[in-house]
Amino acid sequence: MVRPYIPLNALRAFEAAARHLSFTNAAIELNVTHAAVSQQVKALEQRLGCPLFIRISRGLALTTEGESLLPVLNHTFDHIAETLDKFSTGKLREKIKVGAVGSFATGLLLPRLHDFNRRYPHIELQLSTHNNRVDPAAEGHDFTVRFGAGGWHGTEAQFICPAPFSPLCHPDLARELRHPADVVKYTLLRSFRRDEWSLWLQSLEQRPPSPSHPVMIFDSSLTMIEAAMLGAGIALAPVKIFERQLQNKMLVRPFAAEIDLGGYWLTRLHSRTTSHAMTLFSGWIAEQFGG
Repeated sequence: MVRPYIPLNALRAFEAAARHLSFTNAAIELNVTHAAVSQQVKALEQRLGCPLFIRISRGLALTTEGESLLPVLNHTFDHIAETLDKFSTGKLREKIKVGAVGSFATGLLLPRLHDFNRRYPHIELQLSTHNNRVDPAAEGHDFTVRFGAGGWHGTEAQFICPAPFSPLCHPDLARELRHPADVVKYTLLRSFRRDEWSLWLQSLEQRPPSPSHPVMIFDSSLTMIEAAMLGAGIALAPVKIFERQLQNKMLVRPFAAEIDLGGYWLTRLHSRTTSHAMTLFSGWIAEQFGG
């Protein structure tokens, strides 16, 4: 397709004058004279066969035609500027936005990001965290890391890694635990899932805690583990996320028994077009976690 001649200088002059509603301010922005802006706008009006401005006592106002043309040019010039900005380092830069459940971000992703940045310095990774209840469309995520079974409506899910749960607690409290059933002597820390502790105990053929048993409920594993490290109770949490705290003896795993309540998944909305940067990131994730 051969495009017709596009009067870029005239369009740029009009766009600047329309934003400022002033030929003078447009001329200052474009570093040209007032007369040059006026001539470019006049030439564009002649080409289009309609006026774009109305001269009023206080300056300029847009005609209906001018109002319809301005947002198109705003978007186009902004998009051009953003694209050119990606070449600021002499190579095309790409961006991806990843929303990750906070426990995965701090425990598994952040320690590995230096490798991603080293391999792909031209990709800017924008990372935000959530508590596993998230709206990827509203947040504008390219990818969303979630914990669960992998079934989210309207998404493609790539398995990252398992994350079995086991009790974790302060070292002093761990010394009091001789048998799995001993956990019900203390406050139990859990997420919004009601059955976590019951499932763990039942897997060991132990009685579940009573409905009146004292619990503390958290919407973040990170906050729950902070409470456990302060001795507030026993947390049931994904062990591999908190290996650093275990190695530093800030936490103790009193029992080896664990239960599978789900894993971490890299998800993408079906409506989200996959970019080259997204392909590189998903491949890197698979490599890092053996997927």
